[in-house]
Amino acid sequence: MTQGKNIRLLAVDMDGTCLNSRSQMTAETIRALEAAAKAGIIVVPTTGRSLSCLPHRLAGRQNIYRYVISSNGASVADCREKKEWMQTLIPKEQALRLVRACSGKYDKKKIGSTAHIRHEYYVEGRLLSFFGRLVFGKDATKLRTVRSMEEVFEKSPYDVEEVQFYFLSAGGKKRIREILQGFPELSCAYTPIYVEIFAKEASKGKALAFLSERLGIAKEEVACIGDGENDSTMFEAAGLRFAMGNAVPELKEKADFILPGNDRDGAAEGIWRILGEKCIRLQ
Repeated sequence: MTQGKNIRLLAVDMDGTCLNSRSQMTAETIRALEAAAKAGIIVVPTTGRSLSCLPHRLAGRQNIYRYVISSNGASVADCREKKEWMQTLIPKEQALRLVRACSGKYDKKKIGSTAHIRHEYYVEGRLLSFFGRLVFGKDATKLRTVRSMEEVFEKSPYDVEEVQFYFLSAGGKKRIREILQGFPELSCAYTPIYVEIFAKEASKGKALAFLSERLGIAKEEVACIGDGENDSTMFEAAGLRFAMGNAVPELKEKADFILPGNDRDGAAEGIWRILGEKCIRLQ
């Protein structure tokens, strides 16, 4: 059993962690998150998603959370006060140069693009939008389908939280790696089907450290649960680290404990461990 008597803040990833392989958040996970909040732990959804696309079963549940780290640390928001506490953005001109590098006819067949701007989720093209709605269901109801991401960046006056490129063909991932070599000022995190690109100074870890300090919470009082490459920096900002059973190998190496996978309510199991036996399934 893992005791978490001194844990005051829990940073928890969404996709691959709180969401199962069908992109669903189970009733058990919701119940565990509610129990953590009821016990006085500050629950912070910490996600690569935009704020507008939080899982629908969690969105608006201020009995569970107040603060959200979104777009891989590009934004730290106080949802109760509707205030932005921190932003680390890609300059608009830089984001425009990036999408232009992928706008050729050859690249379009290999790469699909999405972006987060002012907490909104933009998806280029009806095909990618269709697959997004198919995979993410109700979580994707607020996505905004656009004809051209280049046009969006040209017309928007705002800097960009995150850009994502999806690999539409076998050569897509290779092509993206080649293009990103020309952008050393950006950071990225890969999944099997897409890459998340954000400002060099943005990360879940830096955002979590910022939020913890602002709330007066020591690193030793912070726990986190994650599964992906983009959760690595979050582990560095926490005193207690849980990796999901489906996590990438490098994250498991950094973890204090390895949980069951996301199809076995592993995140809920980690939360129950933090709360201790007295809370398990008695709520």
